[in-house]
Amino acid sequence: MKNWLRNWFASEPQPPADAGERLDAQAVLQRLEWTVLRRLDGLLQGHHRTLMRGQGLDLADLREYQAQDDVRHIDWNLTARLDQPHVRIYTEDREMTAWFLLDLSGSVDFGSGPRRKNHLSRDFVTAVARLLTREGNRVGALLYGSAVEAVLPPRGGRLQVLQLLHRLQNRPEATPAVHPTQLQHLLQAGAHHIKRRSTVFVVSDFISEPGWEASLGLLARRHDVVAVRLFDPLEMELPDLGMVPMRDAETGEVLMVDTHDRRFRMRFAELAEQREQALRQALSASAVDALELRTDDDLLDALVRFCQLRQRRVRAALPAAA
Repeated sequence: MKNWLRNWFASEPQPPADAGERLDAQAVLQRLEWTVLRRLDGLLQGHHRTLMRGQGLDLADLREYQAQDDVRHIDWNLTARLDQPHVRIYTEDREMTAWFLLDLSGSVDFGSGPRRKNHLSRDFVTAVARLLTREGNRVGALLYGSAVEAVLPPRGGRLQVLQLLHRLQNRPEATPAVHPTQLQHLLQAGAHHIKRRSTVFVVSDFISEPGWEASLGLLARRHDVVAVRLFDPLEMELPDLGMVPMRDAETGEVLMVDTHDRRFRMRFAELAEQREQALRQALSASAVDALELRTDDDLLDALVRFCQLRQRRVRAALPAAA
């Protein structure tokens, strides 16, 4: 049963909610600029510092070491004199680099309503990429299906966002995978390609074979990593729909399931809760920021909550006022 909990998917193909704009990246970007970015500007100030953490070269100050500080910034001379660990605080570089590690495997092509997880991923990536590039930052991306399909080197400007969106809108039709998702392959590819310290958004539903946790932790040691978790409410609890066909989103295998069976629904919910707890523990152990995006949630509200969290993190990292 755990395989069906991991990948279950309605057997009948669902038409894209945005088929009319599938090939028009410009229209998608303009829609998000008006419905998300314009409103976000009115709700938040200083969003550059909210989303990105600096890695400059000019020494600005010194302060006592805090949990999760980069040990490479410890000032050993001051630490030895005061017998208390201290770290160096650097002036933030204005130009930063952000990477999107995008899980586009079969399980992401699911949604119980009009919006699928891959539509939510696309809108999030487009909005954040445009938010960053208009501040002079560069963005790049790795696209992963059953393997790493494409690497988009980091560049700045609106054209870079349109190129990324075009890649997402015009991927080849997915075919059933021979093997389940191996998310660690995407994370390892990210560690290989991203040389300079960057902000890295890992956008995935984290429905994968085990083993990705260690790769995420290693990536977070060098980079500022944000885990963007996509999920649909129907993945947590099954309604009573009687006998329904379910298709494994990644292998294409179909199974008839009796959702009228109360014990089956309870067992499904129990396994979903166990997986939820394990996922949250893994993200916490990796010391990464986490953002949850539901297919029935408002993207703007989710971005505001996340930006406020990052803003609090930035303020906490600044040296205390004298």
